[in-house]
Amino acid sequence: MTSARPRVLYVTDLAFQAKGRRYCDEDIYLSSRLREDFDVALCHPLDAAALMDAFDAVVVRNSGPVLHYQAAYDAFRERAAQRRTRVYNQLSGKADMLGKRYLLELTAAGYPVIPTADRPQDLALLPEAAEYVVKPKLGADSIGLEFRTRDRLADLAFGEILVQPRIDFRYEVSFFFVDRAFQYALYAPDPARRWELEPYAPTAADLAFAQRFVDWNAIDHGIQRVDACRTPEGGLLLVELEDLNPYLSLERIAPEARESFAANMATSLRRLIDS
Repeated sequence: MTSARPRVLYVTDLAFQAKGRRYCDEDIYLSSRLREDFDVALCHPLDAAALMDAFDAVVVRNSGPVLHYQAAYDAFRERAAQRRTRVYNQLSGKADMLGKRYLLELTAAGYPVIPTADRPQDLALLPEAAEYVVKPKLGADSIGLEFRTRDRLADLAFGEILVQPRIDFRYEVSFFFVDRAFQYALYAPDPARRWELEPYAPTAADLAFAQRFVDWNAIDHGIQRVDACRTPEGGLLLVELEDLNPYLSLERIAPEARESFAANMATSLRRLIDS
């Protein structure tokens, strides 16, 4: 441990606007809670690389889609790697932290994920669907997403895009983890209202599904969100494994669950600093 009161740089964009969500409220709460155990300073993601050397760890939270500041984010990652800066989440993640290419790897490995292709010759391997989702490999927050029928897929400029069948699902559900330990789950009963979330009681099979993806990823210290959809047949398919700056929807869970999450996050961060 570097000091009795470790110094933490908390990276957030408090002015970031998101439909149906107030990211700033979440970061105000978490940073205030962390201040009980750490000396905490907040900064904008564009300032993180210049400031981080004065801190024992950098916590990246609701910093917005990095594609809006890709060069600055790449420079931050490079500087952090060079200086062996403790970053939370650890920058070793293999999922959304590096874009959407992991969906191809998981598809090829036979994981329960929405089938994904990125080459014309692989389109025939995708299930038949009324429509297909086309999205950038470096996309976020549905930026650049479009829907096409199969006959229009041949016109795509392949290279930096992914293609998936548009899945008919009953609802979406998200599982939240600190390090590799499950914390809580939320779901959207109405598929048309993705962010109107309610507490979800997962079954043992649900937890095994989510745990499989968290264990696949290479993060020992950090927060992950496993987003899945429930198919009409009753199974779950991975939609996204968010390991960079997942929004936590803390306002949707009970106060005691929120406090438990914050306490576990503080313990996890302390372990990272002590490592």
